[in-house]
Amino acid sequence: MWQLETLLKEMVSSEDGPKKISNPKAMNLSKAMIPSKYRSPMSKYVSKITEFALDKWKVIWVVALWLVINLVLYIWKFKQYRQKGAYEVMGYCVCFAKGAAETLKLNMALIVLTMCRRTLTKLRESFLSRIIPFDDNINFHKMIAVAVVIGTLIHATVHFTCDFPRLVSYPNEKFMAILGDGFNYKQPDYISLVKSTPGLTGIVMVLLMAFSFTLATHSFRKSVVKLPAPLHRLAGFNSFWYAHHLLIVVYICLVIHGYYLFLTKEWQKKTVCLVLTFFIALTISTLHLFISIFQKYSLKMQFQHICASKLIEIVVYLVL
Repeated sequence: MWQLETLLKEMVSSEDGPKKISNPKAMNLSKAMIPSKYRSPMSKYVSKITEFALDKWKVIWVVALWLVINLVLYIWKFKQYRQKGAYEVMGYCVCFAKGAAETLKLNMALIVLTMCRRTLTKLRESFLSRIIPFDDNINFHKMIAVAVVIGTLIHATVHFTCDFPRLVSYPNEKFMAILGDGFNYKQPDYISLVKSTPGLTGIVMVLLMAFSFTLATHSFRKSVVKLPAPLHRLAGFNSFWYAHHLLIVVYICLVIHGYYLFLTKEWQKKTVCLVLTFFIALTISTLHLFISIFQKYSLKMQFQHICASKLIEIVVYLVL
């Protein structure tokens, strides 16, 4: 207490106000009152990082796991197409495009699950809430949306600016020998690639996602942007809400887009997105079943306990 009293007296008596302390003793006391871990810039920085990690460890490990899975999927698909014949025709362009597409399959499945409110409510009541931050589902939803935007830009840009021109300009004889089976032994031109089922569904998905994601930004969702009539109706929560329902069309186009691939003919290799979605849905359903059984068993035990206690009370009453 005497240290704090000395410091305060010096601060009050100082002619230049509390910002300047002339007494060396008071200055030493002011430094001594600061915890040692905050006295130097480096120790202060390390302490803040440590406190943040201890406070947000659930978020950190979930985000880290998600990033690692995305990176593994990208590298796996990149190396897979590096060893295929399509690499001889399109080079690294097809590797970058397919790697981005593989991350899109995962993130398009996960982004919906982050908004399943009833599922998340059930999971919050389970033991998983001890290690998974279900309350940060909206922030994770936004992070996945950013990853979807990045993956879409890479996939679409590389296809339209690199893959398609190389397919069109590659020598016909070599093209038929390498990729003829994937294109029914007919080398396409640029317009036919754009008009194809994968091309049209890809364009529709990009346009709908661009429209939906734009209205989901803070400026449009909170009506910060003041648009002239009749465009002013595009700003606001209702526009954001109804525009998000257009993503149903995006998912339908995604399934069609993945099914009518040029370079892959085997159906079992075209259903990665469906398999991921089915696997995640199966996992959530299993958790629901486990939680419901546990809750029913708990209620049954409580009911039996109440009945047993009432029966004992009745027997005691009759005997006495």
